[in-house]
Amino acid sequence: MSHFAEVKDGMVVTVIVADQEYVDTLEGTWVQTSYNTYGNVHFGEDGEPDGGVALRKNYAGVGYTYNSSADAFHSPAPFESWNLNSTTFYWEPPVEKPDDPENGHYFWDEANLRWVEFLNSDPPE
Repeated sequence: MSHFAEVKDGMVVTVIVADQEYVDTLEGTWVQTSYNTYGNVHFGEDGEPDGGVALRKNYAGVGYTYNSSADAFHSPAPFESWNLNSTTFYWEPPVEKPDDPENGHYFWDEANLRWVEFLNSDPPE
């Protein structure tokens, strides 16, 4: 059994688990996706990269885009200012998130294009 994404107009509308023989009987465009692929890396059962084939850059999800020319799935952009990495097909902010292990709670402020630290467990509204 494998995972397959139904793609309509470049958007993932359904993800199923099925045999290839079954998928071959379905109408529409179905593209195989790997549950173990994220950021163009294949991960093993232990959660560590295992050198396996990183199928289509990322596991497909409903609402994701399928870029047929790159043969890649990616999520919707979290913010308008973020850029899609052409290797991992992850969205990246225009400013790197601070690496602060002691106070590492930040949220993205799209209006000011910056990371803002917050001290409580919930980001400001």
